[in-house]
Amino acid sequence: MRIVRYSRGGVCHYGELVDDGAGIARCEGDPFTGLFPTGHLDGVAEVAILPPLERPRIFGFAYNYASHVDETDREVPEVPVVFMKPSTAVIGPDDAIVYPADGELIHFEGELVVVIGKEARHVKAADAHEYILGYTCGNDVSDRVIQRRESAFGALLIGKGQDTFAPLGPAIVTELDPSRLSLTTRVNGTVMQSASTADLLLTVPDLVSYLSRYLTLLPGDAIMTGTPSGVGPIRPGDEVEVEIEGIGVLRNTVVAERG
Repeated sequence: MRIVRYSRGGVCHYGELVDDGAGIARCEGDPFTGLFPTGHLDGVAEVAILPPLERPRIFGFAYNYASHVDETDREVPEVPVVFMKPSTAVIGPDDAIVYPADGELIHFEGELVVVIGKEARHVKAADAHEYILGYTCGNDVSDRVIQRRESAFGALLIGKGQDTFAPLGPAIVTELDPSRLSLTTRVNGTVMQSASTADLLLTVPDLVSYLSRYLTLLPGDAIMTGTPSGVGPIRPGDEVEVEIEGIGVLRNTVVAERG
């Protein structure tokens, strides 16, 4: 399934993309307790596509591609480097990334995102697929100046967690093999990142198993799996696209913060 969350007439619905992505088969319920087709079809052009998750907990993994480790002139971490983004950072397809008024160096980071489907604790890597609902595209927008200042003291929140710094979407795709998907990030049409999830240092099952060893994962949690090399700056007026094979394109413009 290609599950989307969308709004029509001010009412939020879940549905399944059909007709080669031109239509949405509206459903009752939600992806975590069950989706039930209503028989109603909405046109994609007639609705507003929302973030696929409403107020998720977001777990991010840093330095999970060797190519990105190399470009940051670091060593491969001895343990997974994990951070969190608040739910207020989430925006959806075609929403605007807000460039902070005091921002100096804001970067894009295209990533595969794992969506947890049911409560998970002490999960073995071999069983991780049983707890995954599906996958979507993500952009781990980062304020590098604040990030570096925080990291010097062992912290990481504001540099990653500002409002609009977690674009997600456009759909949650189920029954997708995450082990070898192409990932491409473009800024204003120019390819900046081109990689495969086969290059992840810790695989998707590894990430789910690691997190669940220490905390309970909940339905609707999102795991950003890391970014490959090619990260770079964005400015107001730019358009960023994260495209992942089998999922689609997450597109966002960048606007300056007002006043």
